[in-house]
Amino acid sequence: MVVEEWADLGCPWCYIGKHRLREAISRRPDADRFVVKIRSFELLPDAPREPETVESAFIRSHGGDTAVAERAERRMQVLAQREGLPFDVDRLNANTFDLHRVTHYAEESGLGSAFFSQVQDRLFAGEFNPFEPGALADEAESAGLSGERVREVLAGDEYADAVRADVAEARALGARGVPFTVLDRRLALAGAQSVAGYARALDEAASAVSGAPA
Repeated sequence: MVVEEWADLGCPWCYIGKHRLREAISRRPDADRFVVKIRSFELLPDAPREPETVESAFIRSHGGDTAVAERAERRMQVLAQREGLPFDVDRLNANTFDLHRVTHYAEESGLGSAFFSQVQDRLFAGEFNPFEPGALADEAESAGLSGERVREVLAGDEYADAVRADVAEARALGARGVPFTVLDRRLALAGAQSVAGYARALDEAASAVSGAPA
């Protein structure tokens, strides 16, 4: 069963929701029947390509001032840390279109979801800058991809149409933001659910496939 996960790299709710979804899957006795596929979505398509602070990105997209941005980040940090997830409030933010293009390259090798998740985890942990091409290429190599190929992708515009197609498809399915999760093309979930919420959705989708009552 394919679980499609539309997400953006720097989205805190995507980061938390991703881990909750995987936790819900891992608790199932049939966990190996579920295949998570990452799909592209840009929350801030007009974000600059040069990295900026998360604080600056928040103010530009949501308004408010430094104090408002700091409070919002601290609230997310507390929530993430309660779930055992590192959350660096000093991480960087930038346009994610190129990262999504590289993720589509990774998907050709069956590593799209794993690569995106690895990059996102290390970004939120404050461990590296994924907006630096050399760092992203090195990270791709550690995930089993070709760093040289990543540099080629970043230098051109390969997979740009694939990224735009993902975004268009999400909107056609009713997504207005991310995370947006679709289970077996039967059930759509908007926003980050609790682990229990994802578990119920997985039960419902699995029951629909088997023909058993949910």
